[in-house]
Formats: sequence, C-alpha cells, structure tokens
Amino acid sequence: MGDIWWKADPHDLHRVVDRVSSVYIERSHLDRDENAVVIVNKKQTVRLPAAMIAVVLLGPGTRVTHGAIRLLADSGTAVCWVGEQGVRMYAAGLGPARGAGLLHRQAWLVTRPKERLSVARAMYGMRFPGEDVSTATMQQLRGREGTRIRRLYRAHARRTGVPWDGRVYKAGDAFAAGDDLNRMLSAANAALYGICHAVIVGIGASPGLGFVHTGSAISFVLDIADLYKADYTIPLAFDLAAKGLREERDARLGLRDSIAETKLLGRIVTDIKALLAADGADIDAPAVGELWDERLGAVPSCVNWADGSGAFPRDCDTPPDAAPRTADMGDEHIAVIGPEFDEPADPPEPPR
Repeated sequence: MGDIWWKADPHDLHRVVDRVSSVYIERSHLDRDENAVVIVNKKQTVRLPAAMIAVVLLGPGTRVTHGAIRLLADSGTAVCWVGEQGVRMYAAGLGPARGAGLLHRQAWLVTRPKERLSVARAMYGMRFPGEDVSTATMQQLRGREGTRIRRLYRAHARRTGVPWDGRVYKAGDAFAAGDDLNRMLSAANAALYGICHAVIVGIGASPGLGFVHTGSAISFVLDIADLYKADYTIPLAFDLAAKGLREERDARLGLRDSIAETKLLGRIVTDIKALLAADGADIDAPAVGELWDERLGAVPSCVNWADGSGAFPRDCDTPPDAAPRTADMGDEHIAVIGPEFDEPADPPEPPR
C-alpha cells in the first residue's frame, strides 16, 4: 500500500465479518492493499476483502485512491458518493463484474400485472403486520394506507403537543410550502429518499422500476422509502418541531443519527431482496459477460463464434467459466467513521 499521511494500529475484520452488504466511510482515506481495501483514519485501520462488499458508501471527508476504485470495480462492487450516513445521493459507479440477476428479476416482476400486484401487496403488507392483504385491490390498499398515515399524524401530534393541520408540501423544495412541521417532514423524507436510492443502486436494482409508484426515475426509491416513514421521518419531524428545531440540517442530522442507531441500511437490503426474490430465495445472478441468444437464452462471451468451434480467444482476460462474480452478500452493514477534523488553519496571506 502506498504511503499514508498517518499510521494506526491495524484492525482486521476478516475473521469477524464473513458477509457485508454495505460499508459506509466518513472522514477516512480509502486505499488498496493487494485484494483488500484499506480504510484509514486517525483512530483505526480497517481491512476488508473487496470481493465481499456489495456497496461502498463514500461519505463526507473521504478521499480515495485510483487503485482502490479500480479494485472495487474489478470486484463488481458499487461505489456511491453520499451525504452523512447516506442521507444524500450524489453519484454512483458500478463495477463491470456486477451481475444483473436482481435487475432482471425486478423488470420481470414489474412488467407482469399479476406479479406486480403481488409485490405491491407485499409492500403494503409490511405496513399492516398481522393483516391479510392478499385479495385487496390497489385502490383499497391506498385507502387503508391513507387512513394509517392520518392516524399516525394525529397520534404524534398528541404525543408531542405539536398542532397538526394536514400535510402540505411542494415537490422538489422541502422549504417552499406549509408550516415548520410540514417543512421538516419534507426535508426528512428527501433525506430518506437519498438513503434508499443509494442502497437500491448499490445492490444492483433499478431506482426507476417501481411497483406502487410509476412514471418517475425514482419510482422504486419512493416505494421503498414509504416502508420506513412511519418509523423514521414522521416521528422525527414531530420531535424536532416540539424542540423548536426548524432547519433542514436538523432533519438531516436527526435522520442520520437514527439510521446509525438502528442499522437501517442493512434492513433496506433485506427488505428489497425479500420483495424481489421468489419465496425468499437468493436471486441467482448469471455469469457476467454473457451474450443473449434467441434460442438458448444466453451463451458465453469471450468466445470466437465465427467458425462454430467456440474457441477461447487469446486476447480475452479470462475464460467464460472463470468470469468474476459478485459475492453473495449478507445483510450486515459496517460504518467506519473517523474523528472530527481539527479546525483548519488560517489561510495564507495572498501574494502582494
């Protein structure tokens, strides 16, 4: 590994963690050491095998080397640039070895009305534990959800003593409409969307293929975020309003702290896989780099098909049966957060 501007006692996670769905990094340096990524800050050094990480979330104060990004890409690991604890989603990159099994499954489900309705019912069923929604129509489910949310608003209003006169918001601007409570709800929801967006992209699903929502590039993000508003953003907004806190930053930081305490990122991964997988089974990602065939479905790439021999060309990096695969990730989430930075020194005097 290259020179690092400080040293720390190594903390090896190889024996502790067998499967990691996501790694969140903040105020740290990300480097490469052979086939491991190394996360370094002033408190610790953490080593993780690159092939055992599904998504790396790069938070504020993080810097990363070209070698680390190349290793993560070769390992099929998604990299997302996010805000604190993932509450904003800025950009994402996917490695070339990522399989499309989850995406194919999602597209198959969303394009078939019967299967799409089943997934939508499952989403609503998660909000109504113990209730049978197997025969409910979408109209009935929307009505029950509206009633549930109104009850939640009234319950939190009684709990906190904050007046509630109804939901008012303006899409795209958390502070454009409504009273302080409504603006805090909008700000907290916007942060939650960023978290869900980062996780969805990170595990290889599509943010645009929604089951309840449709027509938006983040329809699936809205679907997934709705599963957690009752537990996170609604009580948070009432609590902040009761304390007289009314800035967007207050909502973002409050949600960040709740995420860290309850390990929401791992829960999102588990829920998405449960919704998209048939009977809870793992989605088997096909070998990466295959070619579509109208009769056979898929055939290997990196094969010379001109003479029908299927000979493996010499200029291909690896034979088809050795194509890299993304490791089957579990539902764990690791956060590596460095200490607060020292106060910056005064800037130098400009030249005269």
